[in-house]
Amino acid sequence: MDDNVPRQITVGLRLREVDVLCIQEDGRKGIPDPLVLDRANELQRVLFTRDDDFLAIVKQLQQKESSFSGVIYAPQQLVSIGDCVRDLELIAKTCDLEDFTSHVQYLPL
Repeated sequence: MDDNVPRQITVGLRLREVDVLCIQEDGRKGIPDPLVLDRANELQRVLFTRDDDFLAIVKQLQQKESSFSGVIYAPQQLVSIGDCVRDLELIAKTCDLEDFTSHVQYLPL
């Protein structure tokens, strides 16, 4: 989870036994977005964000054919917290990291 993810999403996922790591808990709060994505890659985790700045970063990586762990994006104005929790739980329990390699998944599903 990046800095822009509401705590309610993290709590909702943890209540559903989904393994979640927030950038704040990783001791990297406030680092630049490219470094957030680098850290997700390092940890082999898919990054969930509601920050559309990541879409530009990912587009550049895709144009360079650079591999990354994957990004799940949900626009703040269009996807509710409940929908995020529901869709992220489904993804976490049915997909593998390989399903997201160098891919952006948009919510809602």
